[in-house]
Amino acid sequence: MSRVSPAVRSLLRQPYSSQWRKPPVLRSSQAWTKPAYQPIRCLATPAAMPSASKENIGVYCNPAHDLWVKESGPSVNEVKSGEALKEGEVTIAIKSTGICGSDIHFWRHGRIGPMIVEHDHILGHESAGEIIAVHPSVKNLSVGDRVAVEPSSICNKCEPCLTGRYNGCLEMRFMSTPPVDGLLRRYVNHSAIWCHKIGDMSYEDGAMLEPLSVSLAGMHRAQIALGDPVLICGAGPIGLMTLLCCAAAGAEPIVITDIDQNRLNVAKEICPRVKTYKVEPGVSMEEAGAAMSKLAGGSLTTALECSGVESSIAAAIYSVKFGGKVFVIGVGKPDMQIPFMRLSTQEIDLQFQYRYANTWPRAIRLVQSGILDMKRLVTHRFDLEDAVSAFETSAASAKTGAIKVLIQNP
Repeated sequence: MSRVSPAVRSLLRQPYSSQWRKPPVLRSSQAWTKPAYQPIRCLATPAAMPSASKENIGVYCNPAHDLWVKESGPSVNEVKSGEALKEGEVTIAIKSTGICGSDIHFWRHGRIGPMIVEHDHILGHESAGEIIAVHPSVKNLSVGDRVAVEPSSICNKCEPCLTGRYNGCLEMRFMSTPPVDGLLRRYVNHSAIWCHKIGDMSYEDGAMLEPLSVSLAGMHRAQIALGDPVLICGAGPIGLMTLLCCAAAGAEPIVITDIDQNRLNVAKEICPRVKTYKVEPGVSMEEAGAAMSKLAGGSLTTALECSGVESSIAAAIYSVKFGGKVFVIGVGKPDMQIPFMRLSTQEIDLQFQYRYANTWPRAIRLVQSGILDMKRLVTHRFDLEDAVSAFETSAASAKTGAIKVLIQNP
């Protein structure tokens, strides 16, 4: 066996940094020093980069409740050159984006609790697209990868981040929540660690992973198990997504409520065994809760409230039995009245949810495997240039029959 000289052994221990254009030439007879090459600045060759020929545009709202489409950043020239990319970032050509109820709130009401629209603001946070440029520091993604975008940016320093509950990050920057602009654009720069590969999954399904993550977070924290009797309040996009999850998890019986019979019909279509309850005007919270409980055979242990409506939360509290749980997924007004003594005397747990954490890999597996099929929830599609019509259709869901409206950028 040949001996290795101490000089060569030392050289072999030296880590090779990918920031240099080429490796140094190693000679056993001389000590190695780092050559004076400059870091690579190019991001993708024109031949490798997909076309970015159209100008970037975005969907904006403002404090005056206007809604419009106009030029946005990064510019097409910045996209082509990559000059606007920061360390750890990629550029995504957004292909499909869902309209969320929060987008409607920011447009029409200008705020959700303490989150207030104070300037021109870009909406959208349910998106999927194609990677068209990468910063040299990014190693896990390549140009051409299809990804779903988790719209978060965290500090990685506070207690929620360090304990894995990063949805509670004290410095969270969540895209589309003021003052952070959203994803309803042609091109977006975003941290690579929040871009999840989706393989050959459709961009529509990729965009639907965000609301699915909301439902999965609720399922996990509410601890829904095989055979659990469950009430779902609200048959909007999140309620119907939660229905799909509960059915896949083996919950039984499942009851779902809404004021819109059309949405209840959709619920029955995607889960034939679900029992539906139409909430009628003038019915008291106690009466509604008792009727929901009766549909489930008086056995309701968990209610997943997906509307955020005060009266619906109260009815859910009256629906579950002693020792039950009401888990609120929906977002509502800042202050509410609840039947405190019902909670107290029946030892009912009332819990809440804020967004999600660590759900995207699970969501991708469920969709890619075919366990969950979300396609029926998509009712309308619009081009990015027609985004105002898309928002109007989503906001008028009682008339249009809209459930999930998607904005596309082929």
